[in-house]
Amino acid sequence: MLPSHAKLVAGIVCLAAAALLTHAQPARAADNVVRQKALELHKQYIADLKQLAAWCESKGLADEAKKTRRVVTPCDPYKLYVPALPEKIGPAKLPDDAPAAVVEWDAKLSELRRNYATAIFELSRRAVRGGQAAIAFELVLAAAQANPDFEPARRVLGYQKFRDAWHTPYEAKKLRAGFVWNEKFGWLPKAYVQRYEDGKCFSDGRWISAEDDARRHPDILSGWTLETEHYAIRTDGGIEAAAALGEKLEPLDRAWRLLFVRYYASAADVAAMFDGRAKPAAAAPAQRGVVYFRDRDEYNNSLRAVMPNIEISTGFYSNDTRRAYFFAGKDSDPRTMLHEATHQLFHESRTVAPDVGRQANFWVVEGIAMYMESLRREDGYYVLGGFDDSRLHAARYRRLHDDFYVPLDEFVDFGMERLQKDPRIATLYSQAAGLTHFLIHYDGGRYRDALVAYLSAVYSGRDDHNTLSKLTGASYGELDRQYREFLESGKEL
Repeated sequence: MLPSHAKLVAGIVCLAAAALLTHAQPARAADNVVRQKALELHKQYIADLKQLAAWCESKGLADEAKKTRRVVTPCDPYKLYVPALPEKIGPAKLPDDAPAAVVEWDAKLSELRRNYATAIFELSRRAVRGGQAAIAFELVLAAAQANPDFEPARRVLGYQKFRDAWHTPYEAKKLRAGFVWNEKFGWLPKAYVQRYEDGKCFSDGRWISAEDDARRHPDILSGWTLETEHYAIRTDGGIEAAAALGEKLEPLDRAWRLLFVRYYASAADVAAMFDGRAKPAAAAPAQRGVVYFRDRDEYNNSLRAVMPNIEISTGFYSNDTRRAYFFAGKDSDPRTMLHEATHQLFHESRTVAPDVGRQANFWVVEGIAMYMESLRREDGYYVLGGFDDSRLHAARYRRLHDDFYVPLDEFVDFGMERLQKDPRIATLYSQAAGLTHFLIHYDGGRYRDALVAYLSAVYSGRDDHNTLSKLTGASYGELDRQYREFLESGKEL
C-alpha cells in the first residue's frame, strides 16, 4: 500500500513531555488543564515502562528491557511526527516455546500500552469538547501509537478493519474489487501484477509490451493517468513515474488533513469523529489533478504559452485549472512539489475567496506552504519542522545574525503584489517561513489552533489587520518578542 495509507498513521504526534507542556502560561486556562493532564499521564506511563524494564533486567531479559524502553522514543518538541503503525491487526506472536518470564513481560507491556491508550484517548475527547483540535489529534495519535489496534483511535484516523488489517474505506473498496497497490504501477488487478513486472501492459483490451505502450503515450495529451486515493496524476513520463509521485504526495495529504482538520471541518464534525458518530468517509473522494511532465523541456514547451516565465519555475499550482504542474528529472525540486501541492490542498478542500491574500496577510499563504516543504522521512517517521530544516535555519540567520525583521504590525498588511514586488522578497519569505514555524511550535503548540483559524479567515476573505492578534490573544509586539525568543531557543548559529 501507499505509505500514507495503511502503513502510516496520518497525523502528528510528539510524546516528549516538553511538547505537551513547555511553559507555565499557555494561551487559555482550558488548554493548560488538558496539557497538564496529558503530561501527568505521560510521566506515569514512562515511569511504568521504566519499572517494567528494570523487572526485565532482574529476570535476565536484556532484549526485552531494551524493547520496553524503546516503546516511547524521545522526540524533538520543535518537530511534528507522523509515526509508522502496522497494517496487520494484532501484535506479533511470541514463539510457542517462549520462557514463562517472557510471556509475563509481554502481557505486562501489552496491558500498560492498552491502559495508556485508553486514558489518553479519553483526554483527547475532552480536548475536542473544549474546541482544542490540535491537542486532541496529538493525543489520539499518542493513543494509536501506544496501542495500534485501539479501534476508537484508528477510526478517528480514518481506518477500518478489513481482512485482518487496517485500511481506509477507499483501500477497502479497491481490495474488494480485486485490486492491490503496487509501488511501481499503482492499483492493479491482482492477477495483472506479475505480467506488469515482466514488462507487459494491458491496453485496449489486450496485452502489449511496455515499449509498445510507451509509443502510445508520446506527449502529455496522450499520457497515462494514474489514480491514488487523493490524486489523479497525468504524465507522459511513464506509469512508474506517476506511481512514485503518488507515493510522495499521499503522505503530504494525510498529514495536512489532520494538522488542518479545523480548516475544512466544523467543530461539530470533529467532535463526531471522536464520538464515533461521523459518517464513513466516501470510498471514492474527488481526486486532485496533477500534471507531471517527463522532464523540464516538456514542462517548458507545454506551458510557455500560458505562463511566459515558465523557465524560472520548478512547478506551480493554478487555481484557474485546479491542477498542480511538475516535471521529473535532474532539475526537479521535491520541496517545490510539496509547496505547490500544499497550495492545492488549501484551495481545493473548501470554498475560498477569489483573491486569497491579495490585500493583506499574504505572508501566511506562503509561510504555511514553506512549512509543509519540510516533510521528510526520519527514522521511521514522516517529520515536519525542526530547527534543522533549511527554511527555519535561514529565518533564524536573517533575524538573529542580519537583524532583519519587519514587525508583524506592518507585515500583516502586505498583500500578494506588495510582498512579491518588494526587493527584499527573499528575506521576507524567510521571515514568513520562520513565523509559521513559530506559530505551530511555540510553547508546545500554544498558537497552533489559532494559526488554523487564521488560515481559514485568510482563505475565506474574512481577514483584516487585527485577525492574527485577536486569534492568538496576543498583541503584535508580544508576538514579535515571542518569535525572537523562539528563534533563540535553538542551537547557536
